[in-house]
Amino acid sequence: MDPENGDALVHAVARDWRTAPLEPPDRALCAIAEKLTLEPAEMRPGDLDALRKHGFDDRAIHDAVQIIGYFNLITRVAEALGVEPETFIAPWGK
Repeated sequence: MDPENGDALVHAVARDWRTAPLEPPDRALCAIAEKLTLEPAEMRPGDLDALRKHGFDDRAIHDAVQIIGYFNLITRVAEALGVEPETFIAPWGK
């Protein structure tokens, strides 16, 4: 994928992953990320089975959950401390 199309995909996913042009495995991973972020107490074994149906093995699932959880932690820490985004990072949609 060329960088221009890659940037467009990243922005499309950031705006709304449901309407972004994603393959089914990526869509399933985004659904897990959203649920783990917004409703962590609602996670069930069947949620991870959905990833297995798309070819994710236990290692890949473990890694994905660790990354999602870490991102959520760091985001909450930054928000709690009032950390401002880096000035060299362009705002979404620009």
